[in-house]
Amino acid sequence: MRGIETRIKEIRHRIFTEVARMAYHTEWPTDQRIEELPYKIIPGEVGSFRSDVFLERAIVGERLRLAMGLPCRDASEHAKISDNVGDADKPETYYTPPLINVIKFACNGCTEKRVFVTDGCQGCLAHPCVEVCPKTCVSLDRTNGRSKIDQDVCIKCGKCAEVCPYHAVIIQERPCAAACGMDAIHSDVHGKADIDYEKCVSCGQCLVNCPFGAIADKSQIFQVIRAIQSGEQIYAAFAPAFVGQFGAKVTPGKIRMAMKKLGFTDVFEVAVGADLCATQEANDFLSEVPDKLPFMATSCCPAWASMAKKLFPEIKDCISMALTPMTLTARLIKHYNPKGKVVFIGPCSAKKLEAMWDEVRSEVDFVLTFEEMAGIFASKHIDIENIEEDPNGVNDASVDGRNFAVSGGVATSVVNVIKNLRPELEVKTDNAEGLRDCRKLLMAAKAGKYNGYLLEGMGCPGGCVAGPGTMQAIKKSAAAVKTYASKASHANSNITEHVKELDKLTY
Repeated sequence: MRGIETRIKEIRHRIFTEVARMAYHTEWPTDQRIEELPYKIIPGEVGSFRSDVFLERAIVGERLRLAMGLPCRDASEHAKISDNVGDADKPETYYTPPLINVIKFACNGCTEKRVFVTDGCQGCLAHPCVEVCPKTCVSLDRTNGRSKIDQDVCIKCGKCAEVCPYHAVIIQERPCAAACGMDAIHSDVHGKADIDYEKCVSCGQCLVNCPFGAIADKSQIFQVIRAIQSGEQIYAAFAPAFVGQFGAKVTPGKIRMAMKKLGFTDVFEVAVGADLCATQEANDFLSEVPDKLPFMATSCCPAWASMAKKLFPEIKDCISMALTPMTLTARLIKHYNPKGKVVFIGPCSAKKLEAMWDEVRSEVDFVLTFEEMAGIFASKHIDIENIEEDPNGVNDASVDGRNFAVSGGVATSVVNVIKNLRPELEVKTDNAEGLRDCRKLLMAAKAGKYNGYLLEGMGCPGGCVAGPGTMQAIKKSAAAVKTYASKASHANSNITEHVKELDKLTY
C-alpha cells in the first residue's frame, strides 16, 4: 500500500510526529504527555478509524509505546500507557525482543484461508466449479441456481476458482500471512494473528500488508533525538532507497540541510558502503567460486540472509560473508569520527534486526525508517520541499552503488566489478525478490542448478524501494533511484575513492 494515503499511514505519521515532539520538549513530563496523546490523536466521542473510540485510543496507546521502543502489552494487562515509560531511555529496552509485534486487540481475526462463492455467481448451466472439485464439496444451490461450498469438506485447493468463467469464486487469505514468505504467521486460540519468532526474519511485509494496522515494530525516534540533545556527534547514513521518499522536489542537498537543522553532525549515503560491499563480494566470488563454494549469494539484505541460514543451513556458507552496506558505512564514519554515533535511515525493518546483532550493534547505534524520519521532520515543522540546498558533501558513490536499492542492482554491481578485474570471465547471475521466490531460488541452488552462479536475494518484492519503511509507490521510487544513480561520477563500485580503505574496514 506504499504510495496510497491510507488511514493507517495517517495515524502512523501522527504517532511518529508526537513521539518526536515528546523527545524534543524535555519540559513536558513524558509520562503525563503519553497518557494525553491518544485523546489528541483520536479526539471527540466517535472513533476516527473504528466505530469504538475507546478501542481506537487503546490501539494508539500501544502504538505510542512501540514507537518509544517500549514493549507491547495485551488487553489483559491492567496498566497505564505510561507504565515503565522511563525505560525508553535505557538502550536494553529497545533491544529486548520481539521487534515486530501484533497488537492483538487491533487484529481483525481474519480467516487464515477460505474459498467461497461471491454474489458474482451467475448460476451458469455448465457449473465447471462443481465438476473439477476433487472432494465434491461444491454443489448447486437449488433455491437460486448458484454454487455453494461445504467449508467443512473443502481442502482449499482453489480449482473451482481457477475455472469459474465469471471469477465469482475467490480464494481469500489473511493478508499478513499471505505476505509472509517464512510462513511465520498463524492464528492463536482466539483467531488472532500470531508470529512464530523462530521463523520470523523481520522483513516487515506483514506490517505493511495488514489492512487493520494491527502489526507494528519498535522505533528509536525518541532515543535518537535525546542523543542529539545530549550533545553527542550524530551522523545520519541514508540508504540508497532514500531518493524521492520525502517528495519529488526533495533533493539530497535539501535532505542534508534539513538533517543539519535537526542537529545531525553530517550526512552520508550508504551507497558508499554499497560500493565497498560489492567490491568485497566480487573479490570473494573470484577466490571461492567454484573451487571452495558451488555458488555465492549476496549478503546485503538481512531478511534474505537470515532466511537462507534458517531454512538451508547446509548451504549457509554460500551466503557471502561480506559486511553489509549499512555496517561498512558505519565503520567508515567511525573510522574518521571515533566518538561519533551512527543512525542508519532506510526502508527496512530487517535492518533494525541486523543492528541488534552483537557483531553489528557496536557499529550502528540507531536505525530509523524513512517513515519515522518524516515524523521527525514534521515535529519540527521543517518544510523539506522548500528548504535551501546544502551544496557541500556530495558523496563519492557510484552508479552501481546507488542502484543497490532496486532489485537486481546488487548482482549487477558485483558482476561489473568482476568484469573490471577479470574481463575474460563470464559470471552467470539470477535473482529473486520476495522471500517466497527467494526460497525457490535457494531450493534450486541446493539441488545444484546454480553451480558457478552469483545469486541475489531481496526480502521485499521490488527490492529495498519496497521496504516496509518506505512511503512512495514502488515503481516511482525505483525510477527516482535510477535517475539519481545515473548522475554519479563513477560507473562501477571498485573505482570510488573509498575502495582503497576497504582493508581497514573489514578487520
